[in-house]
Amino acid sequence: MAVQILTVESQPFAENSYLVWKDGSPEAFVIDPGFEPELIEEALAERGLKLVALVCTHGHCDHIAGNAALKRAHPEVPIVIGAGDAAMLTDANKNLSGPFGFEVLSPPADRVVGEGETLTVAGVALEVFEVPGHSPGHVVYVIRETRPVTVLGGDVLFRGGVGRTDFPGGSFEQLKAGIQRVLWPLPADAVVYPGHGPVTTIGHEKRTNPFVAD
Repeated sequence: MAVQILTVESQPFAENSYLVWKDGSPEAFVIDPGFEPELIEEALAERGLKLVALVCTHGHCDHIAGNAALKRAHPEVPIVIGAGDAAMLTDANKNLSGPFGFEVLSPPADRVVGEGETLTVAGVALEVFEVPGHSPGHVVYVIRETRPVTVLGGDVLFRGGVGRTDFPGGSFEQLKAGIQRVLWPLPADAVVYPGHGPVTTIGHEKRTNPFVAD
């Protein structure tokens, strides 16, 4: 069955949440629920899909803001995040909402994941890779069963850019090294679904991205 990925853009940060499901399956999961969880609920209802997991690439507030509302509506649904960013879920200062003058709090993680694990949700196998630098515990999820390969990348690699590294715990050197270690070996046509902006491919970024191009 083909894997479907729907982009749900949340304001005010133009953050990309992704609804992911397999054709013919009633189950779906969400990557990085943003500030407009009602849009995710509408997308689920329109397609007759049941939410089975909230999967986060990292713990910054714009990528976890929808967790609380979706968890209230679907209390049985687990929240999943990389082990290194789990503390951000419940700490407004660590998830950067506090320093920006507001408070975003998520329920705690139901499961933490790390390098080398495979997380299977809604029948989709997600390989977990740690790529710190934008946040200390940022992870990316790679789906190899799709053609081409799919990368659910959060704020690691953008079209023509990379994630910010000037936040607490950030490091451009770490981020660049992680991109080169984890993403560059993937097929050139592997599609990257980033946390902000349009999709891109590994090959395009290797050739043209001024921050990390060969």
